[in-house]
Amino acid sequence: MSARATKIAATLALLAALAGGEIARAAEIKQVGNLQVALSGKLAPRRLPREGRAPIAVSVGWRIKTTDGSAPPTLKTLGIEINRNGLLDSAGLPSCPYAKIQPASTSRALASCRPALVGRGHFSALVGLRGQEPYVSRGQMLVFNGESHGKPILLGQIYSARPFASSFVIPFRVDRLAHGTYGTTLNATLPASLLAWGNLTEVEMRLSRKFSYRGARRSFLSAGCPAPKGFPGAVFPLARTAFAFAGGTSLTSTLTDNCEVRG
Repeated sequence: MSARATKIAATLALLAALAGGEIARAAEIKQVGNLQVALSGKLAPRRLPREGRAPIAVSVGWRIKTTDGSAPPTLKTLGIEINRNGLLDSAGLPSCPYAKIQPASTSRALASCRPALVGRGHFSALVGLRGQEPYVSRGQMLVFNGESHGKPILLGQIYSARPFASSFVIPFRVDRLAHGTYGTTLNATLPASLLAWGNLTEVEMRLSRKFSYRGARRSFLSAGCPAPKGFPGAVFPLARTAFAFAGGTSLTSTLTDNCEVRG
């Protein structure tokens, strides 16, 4: 296929996706053996400037299960890489100390650290107590801007009120990448206290925060639409995720999304 024909085909595919909403919500299912992970992601808004950046929200989620109904292996570490075209900037945003949200209920964590809030969501965990059948525990998730040894982190605080009050904090290390498709990585090792309590099987979180700093309006997340000149939009890898489980099983996946040029 000639270069011109390739460009025409790519343009038609892009226009079809934008018009039909085929990838309005990025989603993928990955499987290794009987282990299955369903992933989802979403960028909002989709209309963004070709040059420069505008405030955005990014939603990411996953659900872990097995195809035969057995208990899935325990999730131990996870990583999320965000497309380089998106910028995560916490400059001027208050920082939340770990001790203020652990232990804490959702309402208490908000009362202590609301100025540092950058995201919300929910979670599910499979809890197995000695002498009892495993049960599913569900609750809310809050994400706060934090700092550790002078470096930025995100603190994912989860709380479940039933059958008894339980709270945990998952620290996500924030790193910048100098080269490649992805510019920011969020990496987390699940704390031993959480692993002893249960297996985190589902998370949905939406990161977004607008705030004022030094008299100017800012956004925790911002992005532009990386469409080449002459194209009305772009299809791009939104995020790449990696999961590692007890026993050595690992899964990686890339979530693809689309944007439209604004103006």
